[in-house]
Amino acid sequence: MTDLLQHFVTAPTKEREREIAALGPWFHNLHLPDGSQTAPRHALGDFPTFKWREVAPHLPADLTGWTALDIGCNAGFYSFELARRGATVTGIDVEPLFLAQARWAAREYGLEGRVRFERRQVYDLAHEATTYDLVLFMGVFYHLRYPMLGLDIVAGVVRRLLVFQTLTAPGDEVFEGDGETHDVLDRAAFVHPGWPRLSFIERTYLGDVTNWWAPNHAACEAMLRAAGLRVAARPARETYLCEPDPAADAWPRGRGRAELLSATGRSWRRDEAARGGDSAPTAEEA
Repeated sequence: MTDLLQHFVTAPTKEREREIAALGPWFHNLHLPDGSQTAPRHALGDFPTFKWREVAPHLPADLTGWTALDIGCNAGFYSFELARRGATVTGIDVEPLFLAQARWAAREYGLEGRVRFERRQVYDLAHEATTYDLVLFMGVFYHLRYPMLGLDIVAGVVRRLLVFQTLTAPGDEVFEGDGETHDVLDRAAFVHPGWPRLSFIERTYLGDVTNWWAPNHAACEAMLRAAGLRVAARPARETYLCEPDPAADAWPRGRGRAELLSATGRSWRRDEAARGGDSAPTAEEA
């Protein structure tokens, strides 16, 4: 992301330009009430405005009474758009620079009462009981060193809708077979263009050492299903609108629950005992 951070801003006065530039560099190009822009020369264009225009028609126009979580909120662009529709929004990020920008921008927009910003990792959500009507998980997945763990945790806090967007590998093909029809030594399906796969980035990609993965389309859909979600729509390339699938055999209802609890420092044995399993917790776990 470092190559995409912008230092050039525009504002009605030089003094205002200096004020906004001092908060930079910026990744989100915010259009402020006085006409100022925080990253008008962004390499991706008017970002994230163009991305929001792809997603916005697929979300309720009135989010009054909804709670929303914006994961990897950056300077808060999406958080502010959801707040304008009536949602109460929590934005989380790990970068203090972006959180400072978001809090400053909330005051500029007069939205302090509808949004709050906190420094948290995706994995921290595993230790909270809070769930949200709407979760935005955009531009974060491919930065996670432990992607399926992160997706499982995020799926567990979604009540109604999830918007999932990630850097992807080329191709929309999906393999139609399954692993049950192959001999143990027959691995040809794994190299089929439509087989779900994650391309691992060992060192750096696009100048960002936190770019770890590039899933193909088939992998995105498969992992979302494995996390207990149903893909309801594809608002744009690399973007998926999802909802919890009550019939899914996935965490937190089925396979993988014990592993997830253990990976996030929670007692799977205590959980199993509470659900009527055979294993009682030890004295240390109780």
